Amino acid sequence: MIWSQSNVDGGGADGSPSYPFYPSTEHFCKPAQTGKDFIDCVNLDGWTMDFICARKSGSLDQKLTGYNSRRGVGPLETYAGWGIDLGHREVMHTQSIHFDRGFELNGFGWVTNIWEAQLVYEKGKELICGALELWVTDTKKRWPDTQFVTFGEYGEIWRKQYKNNENWNYRFEERGSGLGDSYNNLEIKWYMNKEFRLALLRDWHENSPELVIDLTRYDLPAKEPLDPSPEHPDKNWSLVNVINQKALRPQDRPRPIKDLDKNDQDLIASYYPQIMI
Repeated sequence: MIWSQSNVDGGGADGSPSYPFYPSTEHFCKPAQTGKDFIDCVNLDGWTMDFICARKSGSLDQKLTGYNSRRGVGPLETYAGWGIDLGHREVMHTQSIHFDRGFELNGFGWVTNIWEAQLVYEKGKELICGALELWVTDTKKRWPDTQFVTFGEYGEIWRKQYKNNENWNYRFEERGSGLGDSYNNLEIKWYMNKEFRLALLRDWHENSPELVIDLTRYDLPAKEPLDPSPEHPDKNWSLVNVINQKALRPQDRPRPIKDLDKNDQDLIASYYPQIMI
């Protein structure tokens, strides 16, 4: 799974939680709601991204703005895209979201990264191997208790703590790094649980009110696309319903939480009454 994938590599899969969960038989981005739709397989994100950058759709307008939704710890978009210096600063910023404030909020921090072997040939050994060494070295310096494990190992560690989707409740808070499209005037807060995910965005420089930029409900029916064919190709497996952070539809307009439908407000209040005040 790749959290928040959209218009990258010719496809999309936005809509899931960004941390581990057990998927539903209805849709792989949807957490299982009951034992009847439960798949006993831990869904794990492939690349950890800067939440501010991830709001956009791929690199759709990159020629005009330099925007790339996959900035974060990924070596291709961050180290290769920005170079060692700026790329590393962005990597460490993204990790701090999870290992500092994220650890306080969730009780653990998890950062995922995939270093594709062909990058050595595509981007050069000096860049890729140098970036990998810098990433590992500085991560251990700043967070000495960090463990580097495989996806499979981490899935088993998480499975021992969570037998179903009832008890995890993820929260994240970020202010942009100020590098490129991680705008330092923006503050984003994410809330993710079994029944929905919710993102609030505000300009903290202007002390503007928080606006809902994503509300994806998992308690609603979901359906994966039909198998594609040459006549009807389809690589977009996104789970999109109430409001989606990519803002590709008219109904995705950011709005105050009080402007949501009453049933949406009630659902949010049942988990996070403090944000409804």
